Amino acid sequence: SPFRVTIDGRKQIEAEAVIIATGAEAKYLGLESEQLFKGRGVSACATCDGFFYRKQDVVVVGGGDSACEEATYLASICNKVYLVVRKDHLRASKAMQRRVEETPNIDVKFESVTQQVLGNEQGVTGVLIRHADGSEEVLDATGFFVAIGHKPNTELFREALQLDAEGYIKTGPGTCWTN
Repeated sequence: SPFRVTIDGRKQIEAEAVIIATGAEAKYLGLESEQLFKGRGVSACATCDGFFYRKQDVVVVGGGDSACEEATYLASICNKVYLVVRKDHLRASKAMQRRVEETPNIDVKFESVTQQVLGNEQGVTGVLIRHADGSEEVLDATGFFVAIGHKPNTELFREALQLDAEGYIKTGPGTCWTN
């Protein structure tokens, strides 16, 4: 202390503390069709974009707390929500699992993988999924929400700070101190 931060190689600021708040980016499946319909039916934020799909059918991909939260939120405004889960179970907390199970308009598709987002000039029209037994199914839907995690925006600190395997900045136990 004091810490020195150099901006654009010119301006230098001194401070007693530096707070890193670079956020994170939503992870996507990496499908070409997913990228094609981004902003036209493909989203990673149900609370941001769910309103556009009021009284329509939508798909949520993921099996954790975030996916279950998004599915239950969307179920409150959408006609039907398909929850596509890779595994044969949800990874979400028991409370979130119970909320999904108790929501009648959520249809969970276990052991299923998204193959393609389907659509036209207007946007998403459906999602092709493949089940563990090899069979395929088209889910008619106008919205496709991906809830499979985030990637922290910390790459620019890789040389200066210790990061964990997922890219999050390591801190001391019970503190916000970094190396």
